[in-house]
Amino acid sequence: MAHSIRTCLWFRDGRGPEAAAFYCGLIPNSRVQRSFGADNGMGGFSVTDFSLGGVPYQILDAWPHFQLTEAVSISVETEDQAESDRLWDALTADGGQESTCGWLKDRFGLSWQVFPKRLIELTLHSDARVAGAAMAEMMKQKRIDLAPIEAAVAAVA
Repeated sequence: MAHSIRTCLWFRDGRGPEAAAFYCGLIPNSRVQRSFGADNGMGGFSVTDFSLGGVPYQILDAWPHFQLTEAVSISVETEDQAESDRLWDALTADGGQESTCGWLKDRFGLSWQVFPKRLIELTLHSDARVAGAAMAEMMKQKRIDLAPIEAAVAAVA
């Protein structure tokens, strides 16, 4: 039996379709697939199905029963520092908020983790000294910056 599986994100401010379009504009190989809505007498709602980098998501924009929290985030491993910086700048613009260790909230309240793949190579390195130095430096950061992480690793290698 075939299944269509998506992560559903609950928005509550009527900006779900706008958020999906924004996200699809940031991530290559992304698109809004369909959007529909209605007013069922309890208030209007909309559903937007979209994919980010080929991964399916859905935004249910409905009544204010639930709100987004850091308990759910979208994790983006980028090819390099420049791509991480581009996404970070776009996602924190217009009311987004930086957090720690590569986490942020965008202007819609959705949490993201944005980091270059080199970070994983360093923090999971087989040499515990390298991994420890990388992790310790990363823990000091908001936006992940590989230069000081690489310097910390070089100091112990």
